[in-house]
Amino acid sequence: MIDLHTHSIFSDGELIPFELVRRLEFLGYHAVAITDHCDSSNLDFIIPRIIQVADDLNRLQPVRVIPGIELTHIPPKSVGSFVLRARELGARLVLVHGESIVEPVAPGTNRAAIEAGADILAHPGLISDEDINLAAERGVLMEISARAGHCFTNGHVARLAKNAGAGLVLNSDAHSPSDFLTREFAHKVVEGAGLPSGSFSSLLSNARQLLEKIGYPL
Repeated sequence: MIDLHTHSIFSDGELIPFELVRRLEFLGYHAVAITDHCDSSNLDFIIPRIIQVADDLNRLQPVRVIPGIELTHIPPKSVGSFVLRARELGARLVLVHGESIVEPVAPGTNRAAIEAGADILAHPGLISDEDINLAAERGVLMEISARAGHCFTNGHVARLAKNAGAGLVLNSDAHSPSDFLTREFAHKVVEGAGLPSGSFSSLLSNARQLLEKIGYPL
């Protein structure tokens, strides 16, 4: 099990990172990314602290912890500079908060995230064919989300990704302990998105390949 989108008390999550990771260890996870929400007010505060706690945890327990960030409600014209700044500060995994239908995300955010080379476009909502084709070309992964509300468009994202050949990854977008996915429920989320039987393994493989790409092989 791998989850590349979780939140701690560094943004709007309920858990400190040590407890977050311990709960996932108990559920049998092999890797987790801590990807708290950020903008210009907290980017340079959060990333160094997540890096520190990831370093500590990676010495102390078996779950591989990846320091990441989720760029959230960034104006589209600024997404590229924020992705660059996050990487300069040491974020190893950069997510962009996509155009979920349950939040007023600025139109054009999906395209800006893809053009900027974000690693994962989180809950991309009713993403267009044009944008998902570009994501397939550039290797930006699309998220199948288990989070309430964001998950409403999983079927749309899955269908377009299949047609375009874009990579998919399943994440919890966890903010509290009740959000963490068991393997059994993860299978149900994937099946509920309309993906063929056996697709969960493919999504896990995509996550492992991304981890290898960013220097965290399992």
